Amino acid sequence: MLREILASHDGVMRTRTLLESGVSKHRVACAVSAGRLLRIRRGWVASPQADPALVFAARSGLMLSCLTQARRLGIWVREADPGHFAVPRPGAEVRPDGARLHYGKPLIPRDPFTLVDRVENVLGIIAHCQPREDAVAAWDSALNRNLVDRAALERLPLDGTARTVLAQTTPFADSGLESYVRLRLRWLRLRIVWQPWLYGHRVDFLIGERLVLQIDGSHHAGRQRTSDISHDAVLRLRGYSVLRVGYEQVMFRWPEVQTLVMEAVAQGLHLA
Repeated sequence: MLREILASHDGVMRTRTLLESGVSKHRVACAVSAGRLLRIRRGWVASPQADPALVFAARSGLMLSCLTQARRLGIWVREADPGHFAVPRPGAEVRPDGARLHYGKPLIPRDPFTLVDRVENVLGIIAHCQPREDAVAAWDSALNRNLVDRAALERLPLDGTARTVLAQTTPFADSGLESYVRLRLRWLRLRIVWQPWLYGHRVDFLIGERLVLQIDGSHHAGRQRTSDISHDAVLRLRGYSVLRVGYEQVMFRWPEVQTLVMEAVAQGLHLA
């Protein structure tokens, strides 16, 4: 019974909640003595196998949120973060070295003793914590993974900053790289379609009628790369021009990518 109750709380929970679930104080004490249960803070216990991130949050009086929880959910995050936490009970928190704590009012009310934030609150914090294109990439990723519904987001009490981010999102971006490229090429004022289907495969971007821009992720290799190279050849034989750039170029050498696209457009390679 004890193991099942702990598992339903991801291995970390308040002692009070455990007692209210029908586990006696004596049994809790015996489990602690036997090493089957750890006292991590006054009023909190955890199984030895519990997620260290949850144990840390409970010990610090914090809630996993912003970039930290986004990464746990598989949402695109640009770089490693030092730890981002919401503070559900101001005054009870311990500030970890190098961590970033968020005290703002959540979009959706929180249970003050929950250790992980809701995805809607995570996105709301990211909208204010991160640069605009990083925030859009994260929101794109959450929508693409069906972690949140756009219509539901629109009904939330978003402020101007969050609504601006939402207005620039799409659920069709397969990676954060595509989000950055989409935002950075808007100024061209050309017809740009992302993820169109061309001759048996999707491509990342079709600019105008004939210019294809492909974005290779940091792990683009092996069978996938061979398939993409073959498809590039098919497109060229049918009159398309293909530009292929990588993760490092998009994230750290963007002027090179922009110059390639501008020169291709100047040469009319986007025209039918």
